[in-house]
Amino acid sequence: MQQEPSDRYRTGMAVRRAVLGDAHVDRAQAQSDGFDAAFQAFITEGAWGTVWSRPHFSHRERSIVTIALLAALGQDDEVAMHVRATANTGATREDVLEALLHVAVYAGVPAANHAIKIARSVYAEIDRAAEAGPA
Repeated sequence: MQQEPSDRYRTGMAVRRAVLGDAHVDRAQAQSDGFDAAFQAFITEGAWGTVWSRPHFSHRERSIVTIALLAALGQDDEVAMHVRATANTGATREDVLEALLHVAVYAGVPAANHAIKIARSVYAEIDRAAEAGPA
């Protein structure tokens, strides 16, 4: 018997889609299987339905903080994903650079240097797609 999604899950899914985009969330959902279904529900409810949906920080501010934390932790794939998400959160390239300067001071120059390379690569990908126009 399948359980009805909770209000927190529904809120989380709406925020997750607003931040990461439908295409990303649809891919994650399509790749999910019985093994990680509980994990997907956990991050949707916990990260997106609880933390990202709190009113004090805007999505832009949460985006900046998240990128800095992920860079400090060396979570490369997540840094790239959240840099891409700035198109939806309103965080600018300057915001990302400022966050990564904080990473350099508080978490180390190598972590910031690596994250800057990731951000530069993501932005180049975004720029190439914009130049190519709609698919």
